[in-house]
Amino acid sequence: MDSLFVNSLLEDLKNPDEAVRERATKKLWRIWYQQKGIYGLEMIERSQKLMDSGKIAEAEGLLTELINKQRDFAEAWNRRAYLYYSIGKYEKSIADCLMTIQLNPYHFGALHGLGLCYVALAEYSKAIAAFRRALAIQPYSLVNQKLILECLLRLS
Repeated sequence: MDSLFVNSLLEDLKNPDEAVRERATKKLWRIWYQQKGIYGLEMIERSQKLMDSGKIAEAEGLLTELINKQRDFAEAWNRRAYLYYSIGKYEKSIADCLMTIQLNPYHFGALHGLGLCYVALAEYSKAIAAFRRALAIQPYSLVNQKLILECLLRLS
């Protein structure tokens, strides 16, 4: 990945202009999905089609295979984290979110997902910390701002 380009996109996430932020967000997702070339992208797309058709175990197997072949593919970990979250396996999702963040500390999607898992487990302080980390990357994210407020209300 071209770190200068990625850093420029990360700075664009803090721009007051919504169109600039949206373009940067889309470009970052594209970079993350294409990190491992065509093979990784095709495997992620196949896993998504399996999930969409309710074949969760097959999708999990495909993502696990991809992770085993390409351990440093952050988006593969993130997609499996999403799969686990969607079926209520929050602890497994947290582990995969943490791995995603270890590989890509700016992965606002994994930070958001981590926060959602902690909310589901009623661990509101941890959720707030995750949403704040995501908000540091995307300060205009209304959803993370709202979730922080909701968690603060649950703690009071």
